Formats: sequence, C-alpha cells, structure tokens
Amino acid sequence: MAAKRIGILTGGGDVPGLNSVIKTVVYRGGEIGCEVTGIRRGWEGLTHVNLEDPASRARYILPLNRENTRTIDRTGGTFLHTTRTNPGKMKKLPPACEGGDFPKSETTKKGETSIVYDVTSQVMKNVASLGLDYLIAIGGDDTLSYAARLDKEGVNVIAIPKTMDNDVRNTEYCIGFSTAITRAMEAIDRQRTTVGSHERIGVFRIFGRDAGYTALYTAYVTSLRCCIPEYKFDLKLLIELLMKDKKLNPSHYALVILSEGAQWEGYQLREYGEADAFGHRKKANVGEDLSDEIKKATREETIVSDLTYDLRSGSPDFVDKMVAATFAGMAMDGIEKGEHGVMMAISQGCYAAVPIPDPKLGPRKVDVETMYNTRRCRPNYSHKVGLPIFLTRA
Repeated sequence: MAAKRIGILTGGGDVPGLNSVIKTVVYRGGEIGCEVTGIRRGWEGLTHVNLEDPASRARYILPLNRENTRTIDRTGGTFLHTTRTNPGKMKKLPPACEGGDFPKSETTKKGETSIVYDVTSQVMKNVASLGLDYLIAIGGDDTLSYAARLDKEGVNVIAIPKTMDNDVRNTEYCIGFSTAITRAMEAIDRQRTTVGSHERIGVFRIFGRDAGYTALYTAYVTSLRCCIPEYKFDLKLLIELLMKDKKLNPSHYALVILSEGAQWEGYQLREYGEADAFGHRKKANVGEDLSDEIKKATREETIVSDLTYDLRSGSPDFVDKMVAATFAGMAMDGIEKGEHGVMMAISQGCYAAVPIPDPKLGPRKVDVETMYNTRRCRPNYSHKVGLPIFLTRA
C-alpha cells in the first residue's frame, strides 16, 4: 500500500461516537503499517499551526497510537477537540499566516459586509510538511464542504459523516443520530411526570436548524406531535390538536416537539449573535415563542424544555458505536485501495462508499410528502414496507 501516514480530524459540533472512529482508525492503521496523526481542533489545526514552533506543534499535532487511544471510545465528545473553523472564509488571518499573501474577498449577508481570507494554500502546505498521504475528515455539512474543496485541490480526503441532525446528503445515517434520539426520548419520558403533575402543555425544542430528522424521529418513537423546518405549520391547527390531546389524556397534559428551525405561517424565526465561520447565527428559542402563542390563545400553562446540548453529551449508544467503528474500518479499506474523494455512508440500508456531497446542494431535508402528516403535525407511520432501516433513502 502506498499510503503510510494518515491525518485525522473532527470538526463542527461534537457527537457521541467520534472517539470510536479515531480509535478504530489507529488500531486498523497499526495493523496495515500506517502512522496516524491527530489534527487537534478541526480545521483550525491546519490553519493555525506553526510547525517550526514546538509549542504550537504540540497544541495542534498529536501522534496517535494504541496506548493513547486505548480507552477513548468509552466516552463521548472528541479526543481531538473541535472548532467551527472554515479555512476558505477566515475573518482574520491566524498568527502563523500573518504577512502572507492570501486571496481575500468581500462577503455580504443580511446587509453586513466583511472581508474574508482563503488560507487553503497554508492548509495544503501544512499537510505536505506533515507528510500526510491521506486526511480523514469527520464532520457534518460544514466540515465536509471544506473536505470536498480540499480533495479537489489535490489532498487525498476520506470523509465520515457525523451530526445529530442526520442531514448530510448521500447517506441515510450520520454518527450521533441514534444517541441523540435515545437521549431525547429518555428526557421526554422523564419530564412527562412534571408536565402531567401540573396538567400543562410541554414544549420541547430539539436541534435541527435546516432539517427536521431529530424532532421527527423523536416524535415517531414517543407518539407526539412535532414541527419541522421543512413545513410551515398552521398555528391555530396545532393549538387545537394539543388542546384535544390534553382533553383526551387521563392525566390532562399534552406534549409537542419543535426543531430549532421550525416556523409557523406568518412567523419569522429570530437569530442573534455573530455568524460563525460558515455563516450560521444562533436561533432564538422557537419553543418560548410558541409557548407565548399557546398561552394567549388558550390561557393554558406551559413548560418549555430545551433539549439541545444534552443530546450530544456523554457516551454513544450501541448503534453509534457500531456505525462509527464500521465507517472507520471502511475508510481504511478505501485507503488501502487508493480511493479518495469518497464519504463513508449508509445507502439503501447498506454500508457504502459514496462521493463527498456537493456543498452547493445544502443539507438533506425531510421528504414532507412521505414522512410527515401535515394535517396532524405528526410523523407518517404508514407505507414503510421496503424502506431501509432508518426509513429514508439517501
């Protein structure tokens, strides 16, 4: 096999299962004669590192072996740490790049114009200086959008999808999704006792900026109403459904799950704070706004619970550990065969190596027509024969 040195990084938000990927790559790499180098803090590790400075090198570059990865799969998070750095659009040059001549451009979003720098040449220089034959990038849409760019620039990249939102294109499953649903289900079941004791309406907000998979699948396994970004719901209809649920419930309570990007007709979701490196601002809590509307319309008391960061914390469940280890093994298979520009995926219910998604296409969305009942604000439970295990096709 030609490749002898492999770099690996994790970018964007952490999810349970990342450490299983890292450990499996290291162990499998040792079996086939490869050295594995960890790049710390995602793409920042390749934009900020000064390889001539021992302190900088120690902060961003971590040789990986069986000894320092032996137990990392027992916990969540990422052993290599992470950031939301975008080397193609940096608002400020890192210290290691100061004085360099890098392409810059103006970018305007919602009336605000700023200068951004493209330090891809520095990333490629560091990859070459580290002697990396391959780079394994683990991330969601944002991280993998730059992975696709880097592969086109000539760096051999293998991608592994991870996100609780499960919205990366070309795959039916992303690492972190199963654990997030399991945690959400457990949290909602626990909070039923409080919501029921006070005979209130419980509103649960869940991650899902652009796609509603996390809210939809949590609702699927808890038999609840849900609202997703792909469909602007009728506020009056939802409130009527919740009031009917409450009336028919022997404990006199009702529950609804909202994606963070959910909206109703006539409602504009509010954002706040500075945009991150990929242009995303934080979204105001739509659950609080829905709660206000419910109170105004019905005078009923509500409880709002934000089930976001708790869903990505802690150890992975069985599905995420299995998929993570399998994706890692597949990545090493691809490296052995000399493949690059591919992403490990599940397609038609089977493991597959597919092209890294085109960033211009954006995230994968819920197919409202087949997966969501708009009249009942519920998942669609019918016509599942023949579908893959995760009920959707890539």
